[in-house]
Amino acid sequence: MALTQVKLDATEARVSGLNLPAGPAWLTDARKGALGRLRAMGLPGRRDEYWKYTRPDTLIAPEVTPAALFEAEEATVFGEVDRLQIVFVDGVFDAAASDDLAGEGIEISRLADVDADIHWAHGLYGVLETNGQTPVERPLAALNTAFATDGVLIRVTGKVSKPVNLTYFHRSETSDAMLHHVVKLEEGAEMTLLENGPAAARFNKVMEVEVADTARFHHIRTQGRDHERRAATHIFALLGEESLFKSFTLTANGVMTRNECVIELTGDNAVAHVAGACMGDGDFHHDDTVFITHDAVNCESRQVFKKVLRNGATGVFQGKILVKEGAQKTDGYQISQSLLLDEDSQFLAKPELEIYADDVACSHGSTSGAIDETALFYLRSRGVPENKATDLLVLAFLAEAVEEIEHEGLRDEIVGRLHGWLERRRG
Repeated sequence: MALTQVKLDATEARVSGLNLPAGPAWLTDARKGALGRLRAMGLPGRRDEYWKYTRPDTLIAPEVTPAALFEAEEATVFGEVDRLQIVFVDGVFDAAASDDLAGEGIEISRLADVDADIHWAHGLYGVLETNGQTPVERPLAALNTAFATDGVLIRVTGKVSKPVNLTYFHRSETSDAMLHHVVKLEEGAEMTLLENGPAAARFNKVMEVEVADTARFHHIRTQGRDHERRAATHIFALLGEESLFKSFTLTANGVMTRNECVIELTGDNAVAHVAGACMGDGDFHHDDTVFITHDAVNCESRQVFKKVLRNGATGVFQGKILVKEGAQKTDGYQISQSLLLDEDSQFLAKPELEIYADDVACSHGSTSGAIDETALFYLRSRGVPENKATDLLVLAFLAEAVEEIEHEGLRDEIVGRLHGWLERRRG
């Protein structure tokens, strides 16, 4: 179907001031292909089915809406964890603040430094993003593949002993950053990837992850406390036989956040868990959009998303489980819930199941409600102050999502961040 003139104009206005970054022929071809896809589909608009709950205007505008700087110690989010730290400032790699990009069982390089005609990322960069454009178009991801100037390329060949931590700093009120990461886990490999920080006034990130047979990938991120940031992130993952993919995101504050996750299970007995805890206050819009495809036998997927909203904040969840023909013994679970701390906030949900196999166990559910007054009364009757009692109930509500983090120390770090958010709101 031909694009409307409005979409054509918006797309050309966005790309007119951008240039394809330099690189070897295979990378340039991938970028040109992405630009072609973008022009064919056009940037998103409110009439698009997958954008009807979220206004994409500020994410696609040629000019960046300024975002005031927020002085937060983002580097300390995972500061108690022994990790390899890689730092980006407004979308540019900071070598002085980063650790040496070397480790046992892992190979790390910068996207901006790739100049080889033969590189392991040749068969991955833009490939999973391309596959993820069907059946739902994701034009902001194509924009990223075409124009991202930096990012990390991580190849994991063994069991990496300590996490890799990508820390994103926001230092310019008008920064417009695009980062593109590629992660490849070879057969039997295992790693944990951490992310934290607001990154830029406007941030567009793509991460492509290939998890080979029996490999295990753990991903934990916190999206920084900047009140005015805008972000669109995308994860595209491909899972092999008996592989594991687990991703958890904690989001607090920000004017606009759209997190998309597209996962395809192509190997038998693969497991994919995606979870998120969201804390929103005031002028806050948070959108989780997830699409999981089961295309193998005896695979398991989990989608667990919890949002706590107050003072007019808005939460969105769009989640789909697609079970293809022949993907027997699929176990798919999806839950999205919101806790509304006042009558001004809202939660918009669109859970979906599409199943073409007959031996499956799939379920989805979505609820929205207020604090349980009976539970609150019970705690207060035992001497717990109202504010403290409310905090305990909020943490209990978020627990199912947080429990998806396997690493106990990292799970405790996330719980500590939740406590901090609640304490700041009481103040």
